[in-house]
Amino acid sequence: MPIRENNLHVTNTLTRKREPFEPLDPPHVGMYVCGPTVYGDAHIGHAKSYVSFDVIVRYLRYLGYQVTYVQNITDVGHLTDDADEGEDKVEKAARAKKIHPMAIAETFARRYFEDMDRLNVLRPDISPRASGHIVEQIEHVKHLLETGHAYEVGGNVYFDVSSFSKYGRLSGRNVEDMQAGARVEAKSEKRSPADFALWKRAEPGHIMQWTSPWGMGYPGWHLECTVMSQKYISETLDIHGGGIENQFPHHENEIAQAEAASGKPFVKYWLHNNMVTVGSQKMGKSLGNFITLRDAFEKWDPMVLRMFILQSHYRSQTDFSEEALEAAKEGYGRLLRTFRRLERAIATPESTSGGSTAGLDAAESAARRFGEAMDDDFNTPGAMAVLFNLANDANRMLDAGPQPAVNFFNPYHALIEMGGDVLGFTDLKTIDDARWSAIRARRHPFSLPVEDLTDPLVNLLIDQRADARTNKDYARADAIRKRLAAIGIILEDSPRRTAWRFKPLAVSPEGATDL
Repeated sequence: MPIRENNLHVTNTLTRKREPFEPLDPPHVGMYVCGPTVYGDAHIGHAKSYVSFDVIVRYLRYLGYQVTYVQNITDVGHLTDDADEGEDKVEKAARAKKIHPMAIAETFARRYFEDMDRLNVLRPDISPRASGHIVEQIEHVKHLLETGHAYEVGGNVYFDVSSFSKYGRLSGRNVEDMQAGARVEAKSEKRSPADFALWKRAEPGHIMQWTSPWGMGYPGWHLECTVMSQKYISETLDIHGGGIENQFPHHENEIAQAEAASGKPFVKYWLHNNMVTVGSQKMGKSLGNFITLRDAFEKWDPMVLRMFILQSHYRSQTDFSEEALEAAKEGYGRLLRTFRRLERAIATPESTSGGSTAGLDAAESAARRFGEAMDDDFNTPGAMAVLFNLANDANRMLDAGPQPAVNFFNPYHALIEMGGDVLGFTDLKTIDDARWSAIRARRHPFSLPVEDLTDPLVNLLIDQRADARTNKDYARADAIRKRLAAIGIILEDSPRRTAWRFKPLAVSPEGATDL
């Protein structure tokens, strides 16, 4: 598929500029997004990140780019203070439940993907696990030691921040200021408070540990993402995404250990999504103010949650409230009702001759404005506004009275392409190719004809009915006609043959009924 004409610009956190999107090797795009640490259920804050990047992937593919999307699973090494101290989050959860850490990781990784599936978030092309890439991480640490960018102390290996002059470029932090403001512990074995762990020595009782040249231990959280992203994409990524809370220290440390080893730029475009807040306070497990997706799904349709998220820009804060979710529910219902009205109208026989270009004009205008919004750093609020405006135009056409069904085809298809394919709303799509064939043939919209199967089966019943009539078994012949009529198939007898068609619908603003 050729790349569609576009003017896509993205906001690059690294340069703090809005830049034209120009991948390193078009049409290929390598994109890595930090995945979940699997020690508990995903919450609405996680949904903000992964729905946002799902739409980015969808739009890039819509434009014609061949995206390799990698999103990791962190099942070891993420400590409770997100830096180098505290307990491993997975181990801590495992100890509380008195089960093996890998059982915790397996359980919540599975539940994470189930939750994302319900939100219609596309599965990544590759979902590597930190625990499955220990060998590669050890080799990366060895290389950093050999080149003087790291040092080992008592089984722990630290990155020497002073050896990397560009440290702090992503976050805008100054190393000297960080060192001056850091609390220096008397027993610290680091050369500088700004140094960070590449490999951690396993303390007694730590279950998740591996053999290394520095003794039994486990990888640092920052190291995992660098190694896995470069393994499955390249030394330089087109896009690295993640939450703004990971900009420092996680992403800053990723850059340091990647570029110190390769001597090449690690990422061309850094994209960061903002957070979900509750009463202006960040939603998070550590604060205890989070709502799991599983709990949210008990009250709201997953597509309502998806609309709630997309009504704010990925770089803007999204404030959670019951009122905001109810508003999203009402908006999604309006959009879906228009879509169903269009579907019924398309399936209804043409009631007038001639036609108009109103539907085509509305769809083309919407497609242009949708592209302009999405080209503006994936502006989903603007894209959503285009969908609602198109729905309003379609409703005006539907309310105007009988007209050829073909007039509604373009708005219908535009809602599918923009709302279903790009924004990912599961209800804004056709069922399959057979459904399209049925619509174009003005057949019954709630039947699912399979072109290779329906005709032979109906013709077989027509033949059986003909045999019954020949044998003067009129009761059986009449029963076949009635059974077919009950499922929307009308038989039409003529002197030469018996033809069949689907029963049309009468369409009104309140709904469709059989004629």
